[in-house]
Amino acid sequence: MSPAARRALLALGLALGWLAAGFGCDTATDARRAALCRRALPALVPEGTTARLLRVGPGAGPRSVRVDYRLADAGGALLKGEEARVRFLGCAFGPGTEMTGLTTERGPVNGASLYLLRRYFLETPDAEAADPGKSSDGAAKR
Repeated sequence: MSPAARRALLALGLALGWLAAGFGCDTATDARRAALCRRALPALVPEGTTARLLRVGPGAGPRSVRVDYRLADAGGALLKGEEARVRFLGCAFGPGTEMTGLTTERGPVNGASLYLLRRYFLETPDAEAADPGKSSDGAAKR
């Protein structure tokens, strides 16, 4: 193999390694964003209800996550009218994993409420324990 061919293969290998490392970081960041958005759900559902996750995926904008869910009673039965209604959270993030915006089907959550949610709930062990994506039945209990 000629020296030029070796250099080309080495450059190709380095480029592929760089791309793979970059995609790995994005995947970890996306997973962290999805977890943070899911963890906001228990703080937002009405008292005495649970949330059944339907979908967690990319949101409408860049660096955003959308969580679709339905409300159920404490026993897990869907509330009246929930069969046809899909509720959602839309979470926007900055370049990292800091949540910069939160929207529900009722509209955007104001800045003060978002700050309090981030500061006093999302980064606590209680939020991790209440994460609806971690429970065995897929429900977020409140």
